[in-house]
Amino acid sequence: MLENTKELLEARRFPELAAQLKELNAADVAAMLSDAKPEDILRIYRLLPKELAAESFVEMNPDEQEYLISAFTNHELSELLDEMFVDDTVNVIEEMPAGLVKKILKNTDAQTRRVINEILCYPEDSAGSMMTIEYVDLKRDMRVSDAFAHIRQTGVDSETIYTCYVTDAQRKLLGLVTVKDLLLADEQTIVSDIMQTYIIKVSTHDDQEYVALQFEKYDFAVIPVVDAEDRLVGIVTFDDAMDVIRQEDTEDIEKMNAITPSGESYFNISPIQHAKNRIIWLLFLMLSATFTGMLITHYEEAFAAVPLLVSFIPMLMDTGGNCGAQSSTLVIRGLALNEIRFSDFFRLWGSEMIVAILCGVVLAAVNFVRVMIMYGDIKIGLVTGITLIGVAMTAKTLGCVMPMLAKKLKLDPALMASPIITTVTDCICILIYFTVATRAFQF
Repeated sequence: MLENTKELLEARRFPELAAQLKELNAADVAAMLSDAKPEDILRIYRLLPKELAAESFVEMNPDEQEYLISAFTNHELSELLDEMFVDDTVNVIEEMPAGLVKKILKNTDAQTRRVINEILCYPEDSAGSMMTIEYVDLKRDMRVSDAFAHIRQTGVDSETIYTCYVTDAQRKLLGLVTVKDLLLADEQTIVSDIMQTYIIKVSTHDDQEYVALQFEKYDFAVIPVVDAEDRLVGIVTFDDAMDVIRQEDTEDIEKMNAITPSGESYFNISPIQHAKNRIIWLLFLMLSATFTGMLITHYEEAFAAVPLLVSFIPMLMDTGGNCGAQSSTLVIRGLALNEIRFSDFFRLWGSEMIVAILCGVVLAAVNFVRVMIMYGDIKIGLVTGITLIGVAMTAKTLGCVMPMLAKKLKLDPALMASPIITTVTDCICILIYFTVATRAFQF
């Protein structure tokens, strides 16, 4: 499509190109523009119909949005902002430099500016900061025919019309009704007779991750946002929840691999910033490994007496780190999805111990056979086998205890992922190994 677009642009066949672009999905248009040359982006964008142009703009990455806003005339920017939902406008503003923020606000009407400022005042990563105020609200004494007339009148500016919320004069949330409910009801039926009064809702100050979990738990397409007085102030839609889930998952993955989260895509971060995001953790892990080196030095006599012991250290340490990483990954994910709670501690630990013993015994048995085939030394086989079982139990204990402890202390469990657990496990592995070896060989 991009190659065809380039050909039509060079041939100046703009009507034909505009007709083709009109048939595309906004996400596909945004993807195509991200691969286009900067000088072509604006030319292609100006051929899009207004609604498609606004939807495509929302799908673009911040760099392309910044380029377009800088190139737009005030009239073009005003038309774009009129087509965008307020929550999308807020998201764009949060990514733009101060100069362009002023340009955006200058080209919005007074009411929109007031709403934008209200949303920006909510805590970062809260339900209030991700909601939109463009929803359909009905009154409880409306007839179904009146409700449809109201939807037709206000729905064009609403992000969704399928779920309508019933409020009173003070905007207190009383219930909800779907378009399906309205379609299946008689035209003279009163809205209060068919509305649902039990409503799952979130507060403006609820964390965005909690909001996303409600979508996952209840399979919602939209969820209402209320203030401290239970007044309806906005809604969060499924597409915004998906963005939060992706953002939170990315952040957890980065933390689990000892990287400071940045919230930006890879190529939007300079190599220097990449290094800054990683170096602190790398320094911490490097220096913490000093303790492992000190322990190994402490057992130099054991090395001298049985040099073969040294060759098994990498295998034992790697096994311990892998065991801990397996447990911590499952526990951290379970905590994130609320499948595991602190009250499940002993149940979780008991389960992990059974897994550790089963895995440890199998690893020890296979390793014993390997040692006998390669070295024919029963003592070495027993020492490494016992160590493997002990290391597996220790690593899996750490893998479940440390994330749960972090959660209890109001820290992100992802911080206690494999890099930290591996470092701690390495020290304990050396202690177990040479304690067993010392007893076996009587150093």
